[in-house]
Amino acid sequence: MKPVLTAFVLIFFAVGSYSQTAVKQYTIEQFYKTIAFGGGNFNKAENKILVTDNSTNIFNVYEIDLATKEKKPLTSSEKESYFSIDYIPGSNDFLYSADKGGNENSHIYMQKADGTVTDLTPGTKEKASFVGWDHPKTAFYYTSNLRDARFFDLYKMSISDWKPSLLYQNEKGLDVASISPDENWLVLTQTITTDKNEMYLLNRKTNELKKLSAETESTYSPQSFELDNSAFYYATNNGSEFDYLIKYDIASGKQQKIFSDKWDVRYMYISENGKYRVIGVNEDGRNKTLLFDHKTGKKLPFPALKEGYVQSVIISPTEKNMVLQVGGDRSPLNLYSYNFANLKLDKLTTSLNPEIDPNDLVDAQVIRFKSFDGLEIPAIFYKPKIASPGHKVPALVWVHGGPGGQSVAGYSQSIQYFVNHGYAIFAVNNRGSSGYGKSFYKMDNRNHGDKDLKDCVWGKKWLAQQSYIDPTSIGIYGGSYGGFMSLAGIIQYPTEFKVGVDLFGVTNWLRTLQSVPAYWESFRKALYEEIGDPVTDSVRLRSISPLFNTDKIKTPLLVLQGSNDPRVLQVESDEIVAGAKKNGTPVEYVLFPDEGHGFRKKENQIKAARVTLEFCEKYLGSGNNPANDKKSF
Repeated sequence: MKPVLTAFVLIFFAVGSYSQTAVKQYTIEQFYKTIAFGGGNFNKAENKILVTDNSTNIFNVYEIDLATKEKKPLTSSEKESYFSIDYIPGSNDFLYSADKGGNENSHIYMQKADGTVTDLTPGTKEKASFVGWDHPKTAFYYTSNLRDARFFDLYKMSISDWKPSLLYQNEKGLDVASISPDENWLVLTQTITTDKNEMYLLNRKTNELKKLSAETESTYSPQSFELDNSAFYYATNNGSEFDYLIKYDIASGKQQKIFSDKWDVRYMYISENGKYRVIGVNEDGRNKTLLFDHKTGKKLPFPALKEGYVQSVIISPTEKNMVLQVGGDRSPLNLYSYNFANLKLDKLTTSLNPEIDPNDLVDAQVIRFKSFDGLEIPAIFYKPKIASPGHKVPALVWVHGGPGGQSVAGYSQSIQYFVNHGYAIFAVNNRGSSGYGKSFYKMDNRNHGDKDLKDCVWGKKWLAQQSYIDPTSIGIYGGSYGGFMSLAGIIQYPTEFKVGVDLFGVTNWLRTLQSVPAYWESFRKALYEEIGDPVTDSVRLRSISPLFNTDKIKTPLLVLQGSNDPRVLQVESDEIVAGAKKNGTPVEYVLFPDEGHGFRKKENQIKAARVTLEFCEKYLGSGNNPANDKKSF
């Protein structure tokens, strides 16, 4: 085990006295000894659960005994990440999902108890996604683009012979969103723009297709069917800024609002036998999970937790047991088991490296600031414990992906690492971000790299006004769309940001929009509508593309890229690096040959974080530098 490094920082104040704050500083290896957990599906006896974790530095599948809490490895991949799906009903065999090197062409695999593995969706360029089990649990549903690379059809695969049968052929980009228990009804959606989609109800017996969505700029997200096939539920923002929950009665066509909040309803599902209803809400950048008695609608309490809050739950088939996924700002996701009858709550996992004291980590703060036009912009702020007027620290404006993503509060390995090393992180949810109403969400349409970027610049200005931030040491950091924003930030505002960090960011919008994966076909028109059509809007897209403005890059730049990225091709980063270097600009480039759009392997995550910290210390300054102390008496 690597030793914990301790830094005692003496902070002096101008009032004539000083206070001393001891903050332990941890290595990147210590942070990444933390384990990321996922899953939690029950076996038939409900005495074990199937989970995924990356304790071996890559994601594998494990089984946890609920009585002993013993974790047993079921797979031993050293190259590709394996993600658990579920046990095969009535057996110890299970399904898992994996792609090749981050290419996003995920397949569904079946592994028997003796270790034999079968690729159930072996198409060379096939992308398959597990949807769920049929009601008698004799088969599972999945979507696949095997027939046509552009569209996802719905298949059913029997667990008796493992042969697929086609249930729905997707010819026009009407994607399956929900399936009734009797398989007679399918709810389909079609993307029109990123602010609007259509919803249809298909009767498979008569082939009648009924449009249910209104002629308004609204979104519809089907959720779950009643077990008796009489109704289904969907979330929509029709007539509202935020998504709420509707029950649609199939026989009468009657629609009834059953739940709303002042924030977006993210999801809803009904437990296997209809006893419980689970609803997830995006509450001001935090996940809120609610549990209800489905028949009465009465809200039910979760068991008291000592740390974190419930992020999501998995209710067992008998509805007697539940797995809770619990996390907090200073606590990564942990799994708990809960028995509804005896109210017994057991913590099953310990995700945070025990070498790290959570008291040395920081909580996220929700901040709002005024942008250039007076619009209020939300942000998630992580302030180092050593920051004070007597010890000013550097900072990074953190830009999420998308467009249309959202930075949320909660535990982030990389953020806590940077904050622990003295960097303030200000995750700006610029206009165009999701989670703050549909008007806010569409504010950046056909305006990317302009007003949304100004929100980030004004976020930097807010930082610079804080007494504990060094206003001369603020950089910009982003991945994917956020990488584009980071590049655009140092190009358009060369005096605002001292460094730029770009993780697989878009540099040439014309090429990126033309080279999106084939299976994005049903979304392509909406993407063009929001960002721009590379044929008809080429002048504007070229003007905002960082690649055609490399002569303006004067700010030190770090670029990180996965070679197998299907969304932002490696050439995007290759060319921006070459262009920036022509200016004599300090540029560092790190290529990960075994990653795609994002980094899954711990060794690569560690390398990316370490390189970024070293780059920031070199060009932005160190937050733990005693020279930052203001010594006055």
